Amino acid sequence: MTTARIDETAESLVIAGAGHRPATAQLIGPRARVDARITGGGKTWKATFPLRAARWGGPELPLPAGDYEIRIPDVDLDGLHIGPEVLTGVRVAVDGATARIAAPVDPAYESPEGQATLEGRYLAHQGATENAVFFESFYGRSVGCNPQAIDRALSAQAPDVVRYWSVVDLSVAVPDGAIAVVEGSPEWWRARAAARLLIVNDWLRRRFARKPGQRVLQTWHGTPLKRLALHRPGFDLRRMAAVVKESRRWDVLLAQNTYSERILRKAYAFLGRPVWVEGYPRNDALVTGDPTAIRAALGIGEGERVLLYAPTWRDDRTEMVDFIDPEELARKTDSVVLVRGHSRTIETDRDRAGARVIDVTGYPQTSQLLLAADALITDYSSVMFDFSVTGKPMYFLVPDLDHYRGKLRGFYFDLETRAPGPLVHTQDELVAALADHGHEGAFAERYAAWKAQFNARDDGHAAERVVARILDQGYITR
Repeated sequence: MTTARIDETAESLVIAGAGHRPATAQLIGPRARVDARITGGGKTWKATFPLRAARWGGPELPLPAGDYEIRIPDVDLDGLHIGPEVLTGVRVAVDGATARIAAPVDPAYESPEGQATLEGRYLAHQGATENAVFFESFYGRSVGCNPQAIDRALSAQAPDVVRYWSVVDLSVAVPDGAIAVVEGSPEWWRARAAARLLIVNDWLRRRFARKPGQRVLQTWHGTPLKRLALHRPGFDLRRMAAVVKESRRWDVLLAQNTYSERILRKAYAFLGRPVWVEGYPRNDALVTGDPTAIRAALGIGEGERVLLYAPTWRDDRTEMVDFIDPEELARKTDSVVLVRGHSRTIETDRDRAGARVIDVTGYPQTSQLLLAADALITDYSSVMFDFSVTGKPMYFLVPDLDHYRGKLRGFYFDLETRAPGPLVHTQDELVAALADHGHEGAFAERYAAWKAQFNARDDGHAAERVVARILDQGYITR
């Protein structure tokens, strides 16, 4: 008979059985996997699965939320059942060969009634009374982008300010000195109401009620090539109303350049309020950072060529596009291939694998990956406007160009005539372009014009300037 239990002290899942000891036991999820420590033998055995793991050379953290397959060859797991049980870092339930990992929020608070109670408290909160900042990046799925860079500068310039970070679960590491608040928890609702300043890089989503004395800095998350918000193809009255409602929640909007300022104002009807054109704080690292430690944390050998594949998401599919075979690309170009799915595909896709392929979709900071890469392969993603800070070569793999440009989203300018690198339509064309070192000279003039328009303020000090303005405006105090 096979049994399962939770060891709260060790924060682990323990499965035990009789008979022959299995050779392997794994817990396999969409963005993480752990190997069990197997002990015993003879009449009984025990497989202990840690519910914490370290990634990218960082600290051990609770496993990301999701459904995990319990894989123990030749062991019947059908009768297993646990929980859910709430531990310090995770909530765990087991049903047969599936372990469900969730954030450690009391299930009572996740019910409609529980959330209604917490939201009622939030709405009743009288004012933003705490000299604190509430940060959120990509809906709490990561701690990165512009909010993370501003956090670092803020902690240096105003170390006494309390810094809360909204996270989907405790697998998301927050900066030193910051406080993680799990979305939907009582602590999350309270911090969101009490903080004097909210710094976010996407929509606020759940019902937001501004408190007296509270401000919102919307950093956004990229210079746009593809059409946004009110500019998207097709007339949709509900979408238009939602866009206007959302943008009215923002007090200040951050733009990487004057091109973005003009577009974001119109696309979000953000009129009569300030836009700070200061470059992107997240790109400071591209000027001041050192790729050595990043490459070492990723397990990349010294002297290896690194290609970063980072396509944008598609409105008509939930998974990352599969326009390349990363293992074949690594082999044909003698490179390490980093695969970076969009933030919108984190919960709907699985990590890619293969020889000399590293899936870095879950890596917290895109800027560090850009710093570590020798070349970027993208399509219509705003990452093109960030990577150009480095001056390193870019390649645009765009097999669906006509469909994306003509029907799905549309562009603000003609990528074909202005791209600072070659546009290719197949993996074979990409491999050939990567082998042609003459293209850098051919695109040098375009690249220089691109940087002049889009990267004029990306000088390594954007975060410092943004924090200085936050303090000068009195949004928070030192």
